[in-house]
Amino acid sequence: MKKIFLLLTVFSMVFTSCEPLEDINAEVDAILKPIVGDAEYTLTADDYEAFGLNYGSFNSEDEVKSTIPPFLAEMFPVWGKNSSVLLNYQLYIGNAEGISNYTNSEDYSLALADYPGNIDNAVAFYESENPVTFIPDILSEKTTNPEEGQITLVKYKQYVGETVNGITEFYIRDFAGEGTLLDYEAVSVNGDQVWEGSNYGAKMTGFASGNRNPNEDWLISSDIDLSSFPNATLETTQIFNYGDPSGFSVLISTDYTDDILAATWDVIELTNVPDGTSWDEVLSDAYSLSDYNGETINIAFKYISTDSDAGTYEIVDVSLKAPGVEGVAEPSSEFYTFDGSSWELSEGVYYLSDDDFDSMGEGSGQPGKYNNFSSSISPDDYLLTFLSKKYPYALEGDDLSVIYRYYSSNSGAQLRGNLYTFMNGAWSSFQSTIGTSLQFGHDGNNWEPDNTIKYTLVRNADYEYMASKLTTDEYSGLIGNLAKYGDFDYNWTDAQINYALAIFLDYLNPNAEEGQKYILTYVIYDNGENDYKTAFIKTGGAWVVND
Repeated sequence: MKKIFLLLTVFSMVFTSCEPLEDINAEVDAILKPIVGDAEYTLTADDYEAFGLNYGSFNSEDEVKSTIPPFLAEMFPVWGKNSSVLLNYQLYIGNAEGISNYTNSEDYSLALADYPGNIDNAVAFYESENPVTFIPDILSEKTTNPEEGQITLVKYKQYVGETVNGITEFYIRDFAGEGTLLDYEAVSVNGDQVWEGSNYGAKMTGFASGNRNPNEDWLISSDIDLSSFPNATLETTQIFNYGDPSGFSVLISTDYTDDILAATWDVIELTNVPDGTSWDEVLSDAYSLSDYNGETINIAFKYISTDSDAGTYEIVDVSLKAPGVEGVAEPSSEFYTFDGSSWELSEGVYYLSDDDFDSMGEGSGQPGKYNNFSSSISPDDYLLTFLSKKYPYALEGDDLSVIYRYYSSNSGAQLRGNLYTFMNGAWSSFQSTIGTSLQFGHDGNNWEPDNTIKYTLVRNADYEYMASKLTTDEYSGLIGNLAKYGDFDYNWTDAQINYALAIFLDYLNPNAEEGQKYILTYVIYDNGENDYKTAFIKTGGAWVVND
């Protein structure tokens, strides 16, 4: 009906008016004056999904600038020039500064020879020995040409309490919760399935996609030097289910290099092994390695499956013990940083230990179950409470980088971390995703990112301010009305009004950046009070009219 009315109006003007065609166009333009609207909108989960942003956030402001204009055009189809929308959205900004330096660091585990008491087969620092005294020299010896700022996570053990001559655990590989094969080598002889790290341990199965598949796969340790550990014993914790126990075996070689077929392997008969009927962890009886005294050995775990028998085999841990120092040796891990001349204990960072994870709960769905966080076990659900207990005397503004093990179903075990700050009496975490805003404006054709601020002058205060600054003779006859009634009147020229408004903008936003835009709404008394709008932009340090 509106279109019909408009056409009738045009036709009537054509046939009855003496005015030229441009006057008709002016009348039509007046009728079709665009709608000017202002709105604020917060993106929803459905919006992000529609954009293909499955994590519910944008990765950059540039991504927002390219994605949103078509969205606004669809949402506000009839809005035109000078319309504006303040868009609230989630922006991913990444980890706190410096966290990746720790999560991407190398690590070094102290060997027997690194400990001062190695002559006694002490596999840890004694309680009286301060690790910080020894570790910098150890790293200097073990690290070739370190670069300034290089970080290493040092893993070591320290005896707690009394030590005696007895049995020492000189070798331990705990696969559970690591999600990796540690320093073990996986060798596939045949079949498509391979050894992999999992939360439960090093895992191998020939069962895949609902089928049993033939496989032969080996998991082989790095070299283990027994020269300092005569009469050692081997223990291993294993899981085997849905298969015949004959499908797995443990072997030892003294001549393995890189070819399992070229090496000589002894099959060792462990007692107390899984029977293939449950997911129970089974710790083997200690197996004597006295036949290998003085040798360097490799331990192999061999798995065989067929198209009719393909159980699941998991190695939880491997432990070697021998006569030596006996005592409680607690594991520790600390970061060290090379400052250009020496290694120093890193400050402002904390690495979560197994005991720390255990303190947060060891039940199903709790961090201590596998000593890691995951997508279903959020760090912030536990760390804020953990930090409040560990640092009861934290001071306002204290920062701490916390690094921890994290298991992802997509990428396996990894190091992650975050920055935590003590503010207002509580710890808070750095947010990698933040809520922020970006304004868009309509330029007459399209929606564009726009910093325009719309402001309506306050009567009478803002007008009084302009009157106080217009002190030249040119304005002596004008400012009375401005100050008294809070408006301009018909005696003001456009140039004079714009000059006064520019003075006001310097007052309103004295620190405005180059390119900042404003649309000011003000009153002119001209046959009554009428609202007018003028657009300004800061150019060359001055406010100019932005047509």
